[in-house]
Amino acid sequence: MALTGVRVIELAGLAPAPFCGMILADFGANVIRVDRTKAPTSLDTQARGKRSVAINLKSPDGVSLLRRLCAHSDVVLEPYRKGVMEKLGLGPNELLAENPRLIYARLTGYGQSGSYSAAAGHDINYIAMSGLLSRLGRSGEKPYAPLNLLADFAGGGLTCALGIVLALLERTKSGRGQIIDASMVEGAAYTGSFVWKSQSIGMWNRGRGENMLDSGAPFYDTYETLDGQYMAVGAIEPQFYKQLLKGLELDAGELPPQLSVSDWPKLRRIFTERFASKTQADWSRIFDGTDACVTPVLSFDQVSSHPHNQERCSFMKSSSGEEFPRPAPVLSRTPAEPCLTSDPVVGEHTIEVLQEYGFTSADIDKMISSKVVECNAAKANL
Repeated sequence: MALTGVRVIELAGLAPAPFCGMILADFGANVIRVDRTKAPTSLDTQARGKRSVAINLKSPDGVSLLRRLCAHSDVVLEPYRKGVMEKLGLGPNELLAENPRLIYARLTGYGQSGSYSAAAGHDINYIAMSGLLSRLGRSGEKPYAPLNLLADFAGGGLTCALGIVLALLERTKSGRGQIIDASMVEGAAYTGSFVWKSQSIGMWNRGRGENMLDSGAPFYDTYETLDGQYMAVGAIEPQFYKQLLKGLELDAGELPPQLSVSDWPKLRRIFTERFASKTQADWSRIFDGTDACVTPVLSFDQVSSHPHNQERCSFMKSSSGEEFPRPAPVLSRTPAEPCLTSDPVVGEHTIEVLQEYGFTSADIDKMISSKVVECNAAKANL
């Protein structure tokens, strides 16, 4: 795979950093998650393909151990608040001095500098600070925070993974590592570059929820069907809008012009009534094979059985039967091969990993007995 041979040390965290680590693991990196000792279980639901080492970082010997692991790795991924790693003596200055080729990725909400850099926050706070939240929501309603995708995952984990790959690529030329300051506020804002850059062409000159792409336009919205399901409509261009009207059996001559903003409420009422007259399956049969840009809103239970997704094998199942999206994008020669076995339990691979990093059995036994590390057997799937 594309990242085969890359060693990654991931400090255990929640959501964004584990997603970043999972991306790297899916594409072949050897990702070692460093868990705390005495942790009953891991909250990492994105541990696919990773291995777990449990280290007591409250112990000087545990800190020294992690330092040694980083000295022989390519990437360290840390999700802690500003200053935590420095207090442990594991900041980038110390680790890069020992391993000049190290990529030190720091994934936080507000970044490593600025007045908010040490503040707590979550996705809703980060997209609020990015400017994007002010644009999200229906007309006449308060700003609406969607699922925690924009900052945590798009602007956070995915953007950080991109930074790591870029740094690894640059290292092939310079031979040197570097520090990645991945701010979820800035990552989310960067993800929203289209919104920022298209203000000058009049796409966002109306209030929240009143523009073409934010639920203001009746031809870019969702509609409930007869059976309580939904259809998604994105018929922006005239030729696509024409196909939409044909499928709905509506006469363009009897309707207001598509881009007459003042008539959008009337059009929406007409579309709402028409979509409510048939089931989702009925509308899918009508619009499949057309360029009307109308598709069913699929639930998690429906996506893998849709013919298009089946043909592309877009969804996979783990050994335990859990369904998940296939890693994207698809590479022609070195595609991702996600691990299908169970996620690691805390400390499951402690002995295995330490042996790979050159520790003897006597060294490992001593660390286990002095509680510097923990080793836990994997739980059987019943």
